[in-house]
Amino acid sequence: MPHLDLAPEQLRTYVPDLSVPADLETFWTETLAETRAWPLDVTFVPVPTPIRLIETFDVTFRGFGGTPIRGWLAMPRGAAGPLPGVVQYVGYGGGRGHPHEHLLWAAAGYAHLVMDTRGQGANGLRGDTADPDASGQPRVDGLLTDGILSPETYYYRRVMADAVRAVEALRAHPRVDGTRIAVTGVSQGGGLSLATAALVPNLVGVMADVPFLSDFPRAIRIADTDPYLQIARYLAVHRDRIVQVEQTLAYFDVAVLGRWATAPALFSVAFMDRTCPPSTVYAAYHHYAGPKDIREYPFNDHEGGQQVQEIHRIDWLDAQLGRSDDRLA
Repeated sequence: MPHLDLAPEQLRTYVPDLSVPADLETFWTETLAETRAWPLDVTFVPVPTPIRLIETFDVTFRGFGGTPIRGWLAMPRGAAGPLPGVVQYVGYGGGRGHPHEHLLWAAAGYAHLVMDTRGQGANGLRGDTADPDASGQPRVDGLLTDGILSPETYYYRRVMADAVRAVEALRAHPRVDGTRIAVTGVSQGGGLSLATAALVPNLVGVMADVPFLSDFPRAIRIADTDPYLQIARYLAVHRDRIVQVEQTLAYFDVAVLGRWATAPALFSVAFMDRTCPPSTVYAAYHHYAGPKDIREYPFNDHEGGQQVQEIHRIDWLDAQLGRSDDRLA
């Protein structure tokens, strides 16, 4: 599997000049105001599982357009609150899955909310949230081109607004310390983490692994696997829509949005990543405005650091919160 992007020394200095829509701040202010016009209506329903040391709750809250968004909340059973919290966003095509698939953060002493992604969940982890606001416009397979001719109708407007509401839902739990919330995710989840960091103040940390949704102008031209290829296939048919599509994508590019973020961030990148090329990850990293660090995996594809990176995430967030000394010997 050869390197197919820039050389490592070029990646570490790659800072693309990306288009920033003139009305970007107004767009997102109005989007979140429209979303928050619906009451959050968050519920936490206990779920019996055979995992006796972890409490699990079936979560529902209202996202963009008032759509009920599902999730799982896992907490260490019997832990004295208020607990620090982690919101996790899942990869493209996946959903919230089953409760027992998400135990690591709760086992490490965190309240852990996994957000279902509307309209997804037929690939890998199952999903339980429909997307009733789908645009109805022509699109190729998958969701990356749904509503892509306008930022108002684009699929990720709804999903990014849902991601913001997921933080608000976790903050609403009585046993969670709302001042100590971090966000995390891999691929699409990493991209949503960066978008949330730009749109939600006072997060304590952001952990974005091999993030998707970054540097769209380059990504849709050099990635050689889906999901970015969905946009390339769309533009191969809609040849007259290239400028219009790229104007839409600029509103959702996390390398653009990350300039608003201030929370400390931990990134990871894989140098042989064919899905989210490493240059696009470095675009998000270099434009991210808050304190940041990045871990490199020179011989990995889109799996990135996997279990190794999971431990780095916990160590890093524990350090941000001063929890390292609380560990059992």
